[in-house]
Amino acid sequence: MSRCCELTAKTVMTGNHVSHSNKKTRRRFLPNLIHVTLFSEQLNQRVRLRIAAATLRSVEKRGGLDAFLRKEKESALSPKIRFLRRQVIKESAKEKKLSQQKSQNS
Repeated sequence: MSRCCELTAKTVMTGNHVSHSNKKTRRRFLPNLIHVTLFSEQLNQRVRLRIAAATLRSVEKRGGLDAFLRKEKESALSPKIRFLRRQVIKESAKEKKLSQQKSQNS
């Protein structure tokens, strides 16, 4: 399993340890990944993801997984999440269409 956030594609960064004597050695900066189960209201199902802690804060700020997926660019998402995003958009379009039909019939 790679060290990559599934929602934002945040990955490992590299840099240098710099000692007091200014000697440089290579090091890795790992993202703070956590296993999370988020609920999709549009799909009415739970989704298990491995995301960065900062991404979890962004998801909560935007109003949940569905709102996050609608606002995020598709190019920034992993293939699994792109598929999930398309499903969420399809379901929201269906609900919107049904609500318009109900309002026209009333």
